Amino acid sequence: MELRCVAPREAKLLSILRQELSMSSTLVKRLKFQNAYRVNGVPARTDYPVKVGDTVTVLLDEPTPVYPAEDGDLHILYEDDSLIAVDKPAGMLVHPSSARNTGTLANRLTAYYQKTGQACAIHPVSRLDRDTFGVVLLAKNAHVHALMCAQSKAGKIEKTYHALVCGVPPAQEGILSAPIARKAPPSMLRCIRDDGKEARTRYRLLQTDGRLSRLELQPLTGRTHQLRVHCAHFGFPILGDPQYGSADSRALSERFGLSYQQLCAVTLAFCHPMTRKNVEIRSDLDVSLDFLTRADI
Repeated sequence: MELRCVAPREAKLLSILRQELSMSSTLVKRLKFQNAYRVNGVPARTDYPVKVGDTVTVLLDEPTPVYPAEDGDLHILYEDDSLIAVDKPAGMLVHPSSARNTGTLANRLTAYYQKTGQACAIHPVSRLDRDTFGVVLLAKNAHVHALMCAQSKAGKIEKTYHALVCGVPPAQEGILSAPIARKAPPSMLRCIRDDGKEARTRYRLLQTDGRLSRLELQPLTGRTHQLRVHCAHFGFPILGDPQYGSADSRALSERFGLSYQQLCAVTLAFCHPMTRKNVEIRSDLDVSLDFLTRADI
């Protein structure tokens, strides 16, 4: 992929890269060692004096990932030159870790990019826990990733989840607000604690039978495990959640064979960083109470 613009003013190349092409300082520094900058087709350094009307080009090809490419099912919901969104199934990691570099969504995406001749890397914009399923959005290069991360930090990426929970919220809709902190190491779990970071979740009751409920959840902040921790803390833990569930929710989850948390990322909405058009991506997956009846419980 290339970034390209016609210089509207006289300036050093660095200024054009930062202001006209909205490149992050980190990316500018990394690419300057890769001979990635061109002015009118000629390689140029960041201190090159660009004139009005010069064509500035940035080569954004990404290095090949160090982890292996693996064939496997890949349900693509959206794709263009900058972004790709897929439906991640429950039980799959998004990205390899030091403990495991196979069997992840990134491995399958790497194989897909190779088959389709795309020089792209894996840059997750939205991340899901291993057992949460639904829409995952990834950028194809570091520049688009930086722009999308800036949107996310500014709260301009709208994420909507559906969850099955044990219990019924106190109102049809509302805001769950409680600070979230990490438990003492080596635990990776989170908890509600006064010295934690601000965390807010909007909820709406979609369906209930009086004991179990289906909720719409929108994280207004982006804390690790936020939806799971908030639902548990406010008295309606997510079914199938082995870490934050209550005794009742665990018992019901076992009874109905729910081996992973019933939490689905159903939609993702944002302004495309390159086209400036609004995009909404919807998962083909969801959670449902259809298999439950009062008689079952």
